[in-house]
Amino acid sequence: MSSSPPVSVIIVAWNSKRYISRCLDALLSQTHQGFEVVIIDNGSTDGGVLLLQEQYPDLKLTINTLNANLGFAPANNIGVRLARGKWIALLNADAFPEDNWLEKLLLAAEQNPQSGMFSSRQIQYNSPNRLDGAGDAYHISGLAWRNYYNYPASEYGLEPREVFSPCAAAALYSREEFLKVGGFDEEYFSYFEDVDLGFRLRLSGVKCLYVPEAVVRHVGSASTGKRSDFSVYYGYRNMIWTFVKDMPSPYFWMFLPLHITTLLFFFIYLTARGQGSAISRAILDALRGLPKAVAKRKVIQKNIKIKPQELLKVMSTGLLEPYHEFINRNKSK
Repeated sequence: MSSSPPVSVIIVAWNSKRYISRCLDALLSQTHQGFEVVIIDNGSTDGGVLLLQEQYPDLKLTINTLNANLGFAPANNIGVRLARGKWIALLNADAFPEDNWLEKLLLAAEQNPQSGMFSSRQIQYNSPNRLDGAGDAYHISGLAWRNYYNYPASEYGLEPREVFSPCAAAALYSREEFLKVGGFDEEYFSYFEDVDLGFRLRLSGVKCLYVPEAVVRHVGSASTGKRSDFSVYYGYRNMIWTFVKDMPSPYFWMFLPLHITTLLFFFIYLTARGQGSAISRAILDALRGLPKAVAKRKVIQKNIKIKPQELLKVMSTGLLEPYHEFINRNKSK
C-alpha cells in the first residue's frame, strides 16, 4: 500500500465542466508535488468529470460520483473521509491557484504549528485588480464577509495575519482537527458552512492564519449566482443557525439584540429588492430548525477549549463595519 500523501486537495464539482480543467491544469503545475486530488462530483449533468482520469494521468486523481447534489457541505465531508493526507486543501472548481499555492500553504503550516487552518489570498478572476478575499471576518451581529472583498489588490491583503476563519474556496485545514469537530454541518447544504466550521474550530482552540503568498484566482458564485434567491435563502438561514450554535455565553445574550436588528435591516432591504420571499423562507426555516440548533449548541458549548474573551479578539466588533462592507461589496455592481 502506498504511503499517505502530505496533503489531499478536495474539489467539489457541480456542473463545473467550464472550469475544472483549468483548475486541474493549475494543480498539475504546482511546485509542491506528491499530493492527491479527490473530486466529489455532486450529481452533475454536464459530463464534466467523465474523462478527467484519462486526461490527467500524472495527477493522483480519485473521483467519487454522487447520484444527486447533496450540497457543498456534505460533499466536502465525503471528500475528507476519502482523503489520506495529514492536511486537507479545499479548492473550488472555479478557483485557479498559482504555481506555488500549495507550497506556500504547507510552509505556513510548518512554521505556524499553533494554527490548524490557513486562508489563501483570493483575486477576482474577472477583475484581477480586485481582491476576492483575504480570509473571513465574523461580526458580533452574526454577519460574516471576506476581508477586503472588492478592495484594490495592489494595496490590501499583502501581509500575513490572524483572521477569524478561511474561505473554503481555497483553504488548508488539519484533517485531524477538521474531523475532531465533526466537519461541515451537513444540514447547511451550502453557504456559511465554512464560517460555522471555522467558528467551531476556533472554540476548540484552533487558530487561522491568512497566507498572502498563497494566491488563487477565483471566479466566484459560478454555480449559484451572487444575488440569487438560492444564496439569500441559504446564506441567511445558515447565518442564524451559526449564531445560535456557536456564539458563547455571555456574548450570545449580549449580541442577540444586534443580531435581530441586523436581520430586520436585511429583511427590509431584500424585500425592497424583490427577494422578500427568499429571506422570509430563510428566517422561517431557521426558526423551525432552532430545536436542532439548540441541541447542537449544547454539545459545542460544552466542549469549548478557550476563554470566550479570546474569541472576541478575532471577531469584528465595530457597529458600522458590516454596513461599510456592504456598501463596498455593492460598488460598481
